[in-house]
Amino acid sequence: MNLVGLLLELKPLMAEPEANFERITELLESHQGLAEYEVARFYVSRQWLEPVGRMLRSVDPRERRRGVKQIPLLFARATAAGQLRRLVKDADKRVANSARAAVQKLGLTDVSPPDRRFKPPRNPGPLSRGGWNPSGWSFGVPMNRWGSAKKQPPLKGKLPKLATRKDVAELVGVKEKELEALMRPGTEAGSGYVEFEVPKRSGGVRRISAPRAQLKAVQRAILEKILEHMPAHEAAHGFVKGRSTVSNAEPHTGATVVVRVDLEDFFPTVHYRRVKGLFQAHGYGEEVASALAGLATHRPKLPDGTVVWPGALPQGAPTSPAIANLVCRRMDARLTALAKKLGATYTRYADDLSFSFKNPPEKMGRFLWWVNAILQQEGFTENHPKRRVMRKNSRQRVTGLTVNEQVSIPRVDRRRFKAILANCRKHGVASQARGRENFEGWLRGYAAYVHMVHPELGARWQREVKELLGG
Repeated sequence: MNLVGLLLELKPLMAEPEANFERITELLESHQGLAEYEVARFYVSRQWLEPVGRMLRSVDPRERRRGVKQIPLLFARATAAGQLRRLVKDADKRVANSARAAVQKLGLTDVSPPDRRFKPPRNPGPLSRGGWNPSGWSFGVPMNRWGSAKKQPPLKGKLPKLATRKDVAELVGVKEKELEALMRPGTEAGSGYVEFEVPKRSGGVRRISAPRAQLKAVQRAILEKILEHMPAHEAAHGFVKGRSTVSNAEPHTGATVVVRVDLEDFFPTVHYRRVKGLFQAHGYGEEVASALAGLATHRPKLPDGTVVWPGALPQGAPTSPAIANLVCRRMDARLTALAKKLGATYTRYADDLSFSFKNPPEKMGRFLWWVNAILQQEGFTENHPKRRVMRKNSRQRVTGLTVNEQVSIPRVDRRRFKAILANCRKHGVASQARGRENFEGWLRGYAAYVHMVHPELGARWQREVKELLGG
């Protein structure tokens, strides 16, 4: 079939591209040898960019595999590489294998930091293990036929001794036979979770998987008796005792340039195998690590009844922030070393990464490439639209606080809260709620937040809020 015949057959199919997915894919795959194939690819890709993007972001691994199958057919090499570099570490092994197959099919030569588990190749090539090539994208995944991972000594920490599932059950205060029920997938009656959506500041919604009462108590026990005894990296400030948004912002005061990088899908990226590996790295055996990881992760159930495997950290579980911090230890260490090499300072508050420079590097793009590459090797993805490079002549903000000269709440936010208090006195507290749920709690919370950053002003506002609310 020539190009004209191919386009004529594709045209009616493209009226409903998702419904005709298999046939369109078949046509594209069987005609890649056409000299004018790029014309057909461009014709299809104009309408399929958005559907393929939805497939790649789907919670259903089958949809992600369908999307991966389209990447070599539809995208230019640079775009394809950008998509595949994050999919080679997909939580679902079949999706990851499909992504690696696409990398080989395209013969991508994008540069990546080497996979240090292998010796530098004698004859470098696009697929030579250990070279500056896409093989480095697989850094951090368990070795298989290419070698075996070195056994690491247990990390330090005063942890309870656990040898069996029964020991885990006793530690968290339930019977051993109840553990399996607490790990049930989905959110229907009998499972450990309920789901709901909350709006994001940037638009869209965030799905929260909140544990029910019994599972929440079990997770709190794991947090208090195990996780809190595992040290987070010094650069981590979110959800760490004695640290806060203020301690996260303070190291960046007075910088010439502040760079902020955001991680995409922070908790969902930390899946069951990573959590299990964390507990094993701290000396727990297979049985115990599997039980603890099962209690701390959630497996969604799709409308057709399919259970998504592996599960991931749920947004809403008390264990998720601590586990995410611990999983990030090596990433934090590598980014700290990179920052130190360039005379910069690095801190992280959950998924919000901050770097500051007194003397910024001549090639900021090269520094950001290294940051992005380390994130990928450590199993995370940068949310590019949220990247910010803030110079001294503009407002520099870190975790919502300005750091140009000192750590402070932005003046516009303080003035807004001052006006709210004044209107509360004049028109009554209820008049200022404006759709906020538990507005009285919000007033108390914001005044306490101001007290943390500006002690004198915060103390005055706390007294004022107390008077407004009648004690």
